[in-house]
Amino acid sequence: MDQVTLGRTGITVNKNGFGALPMQRVTQEEAVALVRRAYEGGVRFFDTARAYTDSEKKLGEAVEGIRETLYIATKTAAQNPEDFWKDLHTSLKNLRTDYVDIYQFHNPAFCPKPGDGTGLYEAMAEAKAKGMIRHIGTTNHRLHVAQEAVESGLYETLQFPFSYISGQQELELVEECREKGVGFIAMKALSGGLITNSAAAYAFEAQFEGVLPIWGVQRPKEVEEFLSYIQNPPRMNEELAEVIRKDREELCGEFCRGCGYCMPCPVGIEINDCARMSLLLRRSPSAAHLSPEGQARMKKIENCLHCNQCKSKCPYGLDTPALLQRNYEDYMRVLAGEVKV
Repeated sequence: MDQVTLGRTGITVNKNGFGALPMQRVTQEEAVALVRRAYEGGVRFFDTARAYTDSEKKLGEAVEGIRETLYIATKTAAQNPEDFWKDLHTSLKNLRTDYVDIYQFHNPAFCPKPGDGTGLYEAMAEAKAKGMIRHIGTTNHRLHVAQEAVESGLYETLQFPFSYISGQQELELVEECREKGVGFIAMKALSGGLITNSAAAYAFEAQFEGVLPIWGVQRPKEVEEFLSYIQNPPRMNEELAEVIRKDREELCGEFCRGCGYCMPCPVGIEINDCARMSLLLRRSPSAAHLSPEGQARMKKIENCLHCNQCKSKCPYGLDTPALLQRNYEDYMRVLAGEVKV
């Protein structure tokens, strides 16, 4: 069994965290069953957020009666102390608990610090002093904000995208977290579904001390897949290394990670799927993408205003309108049978 300690928090769990964002897409009964099965199989770290609609409520029901035997991380996207306290009280009620193990600022555009005029970090520190939260964390998709948070010494954990198609800067960020005792929670270890070999993804993450991947699951077979890695963790070998090499060749570079921070689009384009449609067609079953409903979603790209709102909000600096157009052109070639997938 692979175990990981999240920096100076002292939280030690097996290297399989449960990402509860996808639970928004299933029923309450299904969600509760997923969480309880994960717990029975050995998962002890569960990550959710106030912004994930009813995810906290589903998780709260699932862990009632076993709360003290596991760790819960949740997030607030509050921009001021009033909303911070409102979010925290709502999260505690939803989760049926009187404390959160790790409370995280949810992808802030800046690094909250004492004295910055927002009062956000002061509220976080007060919540910790009151015992309502036990550790202070932050999440981000912006490398410079993440780096500032780690360097500040104010945060005990950082949640950031990290997979085997990450670049040198992300590797350096992981190392800096290790050096400074900051626990690294790896989101998007499967790169939003573009990485399809979970064993390769696990083997990659397992190489890094202090890194805890959280796997987003919404189906029983997905839970079972990751539970199997607790007792039989995949190890890097020639076969998995070759999978990674081929995926890096195809995926590294300018592509949409599907984080959704560019949304909403003023004309209703589902950017987080449409801007990576070429990859989705080739790396997942294509029938749904090519259905009449899928065609209608892609056709909305024709209505793009080129307002560049999505481009300005992309944490990866992508030229999103151009990316949408390229994906649309490729999609139409596939639909016409000019390109096989």
